[in-house]
Amino acid sequence: MNKLFACLIPCIFILSFIYATRKKVNVYEAFTGGAKDAIPLVVTIFPYIATVLILTELFSASGLESKFLTALSPVFDKLGIPEEIAPLLLVKPLSGNGSLAVLSDILNTYGADAYLSRCACVIYGSSETTLYLGAIYFSGLKRKRLTSALMIALISFLLSAIFGCFVCRFL
Repeated sequence: MNKLFACLIPCIFILSFIYATRKKVNVYEAFTGGAKDAIPLVVTIFPYIATVLILTELFSASGLESKFLTALSPVFDKLGIPEEIAPLLLVKPLSGNGSLAVLSDILNTYGADAYLSRCACVIYGSSETTLYLGAIYFSGLKRKRLTSALMIALISFLLSAIFGCFVCRFL
C-alpha cells in the first residue's frame, strides 16, 4: 500500500503532462509563467510571514510563554488536557517547526505509547499552524477582517484538542 502512495504523485504529474500535451499546451512555458506569477505573491506574503515568525520567537524568548502556560495550566486541567502538553497547544497555532520540537520533546520524555504522547500526536496531527496560515491567506485580501475567522479557527483547534485528549483516554 505504501508503494502505491509513493507512486501516486509521480503518476499524477505524468498524467497531467500527457493531458497538457494532448491539449497542445506548451508545458514549459506554462510552468515558467506560473513561476513568474509567484514572485509578486511571495513579495506580498513575506512581511506577514516574517511578522508571525518574529512574534513567535519574541513570545518564547521574553518569558511570556512560560508565564502564560502557568496561568492556563489549571484551565487546561479542567478541560481534560494534560499540563505537560500545554506548550504544544500554545506553539502549534504559531509555528510548525516549534510544535514539532515540542512534540519530539514529549515523545522523548514520556515514550511513544504513553497517554501524553498519544494526546500530543493527535493534537499535532489534527491541527494546523493557524496564525501562520491566516497570515498567508489574508495577506492577499484588500479588506482584512480576519478576527472572526481566526477566532473560529483557534476555538475549533481548542475543541479538537479537548476531544482528542478525551478519545486518547480510551485508546
